[in-house]
Amino acid sequence: MYLRIWAYDVPPGAVGRFVAAYGADGDWARLFARAAGFAGTELFGGTEVGTRFLTVDRWRDEAAWAAFLERWGEDYRALDVALAPLTSRQELLLEGASP
Repeated sequence: MYLRIWAYDVPPGAVGRFVAAYGADGDWARLFARAAGFAGTELFGGTEVGTRFLTVDRWRDEAAWAAFLERWGEDYRALDVALAPLTSRQELLLEGASP
């Protein structure tokens, strides 16, 4: 399994839209689902800081992720720009194969 784990800080007024866009059935998951090898997205929110979130995107392997980017990279970049106002900070924490 190939994982991409992101951390986000979300402005309080954007939390609802962020959850809708970044959740398991959100905009990102629908885009990723176009590609073979996508295994799902999970969204986690902290209980102490209600505006901090993690996403875990799962792919069959790194080749599946690379194939997605090759085919859908332009749409990926466009969605990233469109949804940028929903976060005040984002950071890729981990990208790689699970042990």
